Amino acid sequence: MRGILEEQRAWFNEGNTLPVAARLEALDRLERAILRHEQDLYRALKADLGKSQMEAYMCEVGLTLSELRYVRKHTRAWSRDRRVLTPLAQFPAKSFTVQEPYGVVLILSPWNYPVLLTLEPLIGALAAGNCCVVKPSAYSPATSAVLAELLREALPPEHVAVVEGGRQENQGLLAQKFDYIFFTGSVSVGREVMSKAAVHLTPVTLELGGKSPCIIDERADLTLAARRVVFGKYLNCGQTCVAPDYVLAHRKVKDAFVEKVRQEIVRMYGSHPLESPDYGKIINRKHFDRLLGLLDREKLVFGGESDPETLRIAPSVLDGVTPEDPVMGEEIFGPILPVLTVGSMEEALAFVKARPKPLALYLFTADKALERRFLERASFGGGCINDTIIHLATSRMGFGGVGESGMGAYHGRKSFQTFSHEKSIVKKSTWLDLPMRYPPYTKQKEGMVRRFLK
Repeated sequence: MRGILEEQRAWFNEGNTLPVAARLEALDRLERAILRHEQDLYRALKADLGKSQMEAYMCEVGLTLSELRYVRKHTRAWSRDRRVLTPLAQFPAKSFTVQEPYGVVLILSPWNYPVLLTLEPLIGALAAGNCCVVKPSAYSPATSAVLAELLREALPPEHVAVVEGGRQENQGLLAQKFDYIFFTGSVSVGREVMSKAAVHLTPVTLELGGKSPCIIDERADLTLAARRVVFGKYLNCGQTCVAPDYVLAHRKVKDAFVEKVRQEIVRMYGSHPLESPDYGKIINRKHFDRLLGLLDREKLVFGGESDPETLRIAPSVLDGVTPEDPVMGEEIFGPILPVLTVGSMEEALAFVKARPKPLALYLFTADKALERRFLERASFGGGCINDTIIHLATSRMGFGGVGESGMGAYHGRKSFQTFSHEKSIVKKSTWLDLPMRYPPYTKQKEGMVRRFLK
């Protein structure tokens, strides 16, 4: 691993990644490699997570290509120096900022969206002019293998290197001195990454998770709310960092909402979801068993079927859930939807504010004043009004957490900025040198300074 870093640092120090033309060529080569291996990626995602080709394209390959093309289109403009106004006290001078790549960066990606969450940050890192070490998750081995082959074909190892493996390889990489670390995964591992990065004072982006709430107001369109909650919750079998983790439903509409959720599950996945070709599987037996342990049969009102041979758990709904239940003690990351009842939206807001800041929040309401109240008073990474999860499917807004749900953001220009250091430069003219800043100081000089710094 040290050898990989030394090779990449030498490549970077030679200036190979600095020309914008070289960055654009790297993105072009990456796009061609993705397209060559598109069918391989679909097969790997099916093997690792049971994803249908439609879901794999919509949520992984298609989104990745869309991000790549957007970033490539804007890379030249983002890379330019930017003029800013110069204070009068510094006259005559020119002030501007310069975008500088960090150097050699590490990207640690998770298993739940292994294509998207590996390649999207890589796209930003390449556009910004960095060399990259990419570490896919060992929990999605089929996809990891395809990504390794794809990236080796696309770019030389001194530019982008892939390290496969598990915990030992992660520890080995984190022991090295990188110029930037980008991590997507659990809160517990995020703390470890930040601790390791602190040894070298390496800056980090942490894309974590948490329990993202979904609030159903009494004025919500319940049919539409149920449809969009079911889509967001059970996509990828609930193994989505921004999936609605639990529902806070107003008592006046809770029962009706739960019934509509049941109807929407049947409409999307049929009466036997475990047989649906559009429904995926749990990543491994460890997580499968953990999720079954969260299924409180006394509060189960729909679903609960499971198949240990295929690692499938049917879309499940729990009603009458309390904050003390085990399912509320951790991020679920699976196809279990707990529904809690609240007497008012103020109670729902207080419930959210009393807990760690979530990665996402979803509010279903027709009340614009309530919408504004949640946006102003609840702290969360991002979210939707009257929908779920789609806020991350754009290159025109950043995506990231706050507090316990993460730090930093990416997507589009935010990705370029994440992997760039912005240098502030003042170029002072030599034809005039105002004497007021130089000792010995006088009342006259002080008066001049006061006038300039008003």
